[in-house]
Amino acid sequence: MSDSSSRADGSTQVTIFGRIYRLRGDGNDGYLMELAELVDGKMREVEAATGTADSLKIAILASLNIADDYLKASGGNGPARPRRGDADRERRLARMVTLLDESLAS
Repeated sequence: MSDSSSRADGSTQVTIFGRIYRLRGDGNDGYLMELAELVDGKMREVEAATGTADSLKIAILASLNIADDYLKASGGNGPARPRRGDADRERRLARMVTLLDESLAS
């Protein structure tokens, strides 16, 4: 389960898969919390389905699941790409990937 709190430095503290991260982004605390809950939920689904305890493997598999969900929601049903002209979705996906990369690096 993830939770959040704001900091004076503008970061939002969230807990993902039992670890605390401080995120900064264009979104408000609620949006960052929603991102954290999505990632936390996917990681827990992967953990339950695979039985692995390797958090890096779980994070990678969860990322693939999130990307798959995104592509399917974009109208793709295979190795598709996001539709052109959907800049907001592409920007949001890029932001999620950046946040995940930063979290994994720390």
